[in-house]
Amino acid sequence: MQFIDLAAQYQHLKTRIDNRIQTVLDHGKYIMGPEVAELESELAKYVGVKHAITCANGTDALQLCMMVMDIKEGDAVFCPTFTFFASAEVIAFANATPVFVDSDASTFNICPVDLEKRIQAVLEEGKLTPKAIMAVDLFGLPANYPEIQKLADKYGLKLIEDAAQGFGGEINGQRAGSFGDIATTSFFPAKPLGCYGDGGAVFTNNDEYASLLKSLRVHGKGSDKYDNVRIGMNSRLDTIQAAVLLEKLAVFPEELVSRNQAAEAYQAKLASKFNLPQVPEGYVSSWAQYTLLDENRDAVMADYKAKGIPTMIYYGTCMHQQTAFNHLGYQEGDFPVAEQLSAQVFSLPMHPYLDSDLHNI
Repeated sequence: MQFIDLAAQYQHLKTRIDNRIQTVLDHGKYIMGPEVAELESELAKYVGVKHAITCANGTDALQLCMMVMDIKEGDAVFCPTFTFFASAEVIAFANATPVFVDSDASTFNICPVDLEKRIQAVLEEGKLTPKAIMAVDLFGLPANYPEIQKLADKYGLKLIEDAAQGFGGEINGQRAGSFGDIATTSFFPAKPLGCYGDGGAVFTNNDEYASLLKSLRVHGKGSDKYDNVRIGMNSRLDTIQAAVLLEKLAVFPEELVSRNQAAEAYQAKLASKFNLPQVPEGYVSSWAQYTLLDENRDAVMADYKAKGIPTMIYYGTCMHQQTAFNHLGYQEGDFPVAEQLSAQVFSLPMHPYLDSDLHNI
């Protein structure tokens, strides 16, 4: 049993992917070839936004957002402490300060109630300028954007959606990648929509942001290749990865159905054993991971291993507990829900080709 079965997916799409890659090999335009523009158009259509701008990876996508929004030293950006390191890393890399927020106990996503408390605390202290909220669609479930957007509007903050895990998720028919002022995703192979290397994208309805992003991802170039009008990055999606993603995106809706069927089968089998992930009414999860809670996590994972079922921990250490952020002065107990999650969560295999393996769970 595979935790994420990329081989099964490839076999299902082999002819289509091989033909797409062969087309790239034939035309030889390996960087920013025609498949990149085609993919951007299809991504924008799928998500329901005006602009999708691809880049080299999901972390670069977040970094580009920092640059587009001119987030800098002295700014505070609010983000969950229970998530992957990249979310806060790009804030620190921009010389801004990540202000961590506790999790919602039922969805594992950023907690709007704690978020408002953290915003008010920063305003009262007066040392930092609240600039943006970075919400993360953890494990495939979009964050509570109706409430988070209200807070962004109330306090005059920009809203960034980190949809690296949530691509394909929805709230009342609105797809992940379309919330807030700007959104990102990652095409790391393990993501719901992944390529065969690294890749990422930024989504926005803002024409100015889109224009800046297209410049920033290619060294800040202007209309002339050799006139760089700003300091940018080298962050382009290569054409072969775009070719792979085009074929994967074409079948992504049916794979999403399979992921949700697998999650429903898990729910039915495991409801009496574990605290299960919750999907609020009106929400759709893309189930990047199927994550459970258990106080005796190590013993449960050992039992699954003995049965040949792989498990993983996402994430065993909150960001406020990590060495890189010691200087921020957080203490154990500052984020009780997130700390409990990091001590108890574990994930079971999740991918669209699980049918034959589910009876073993």
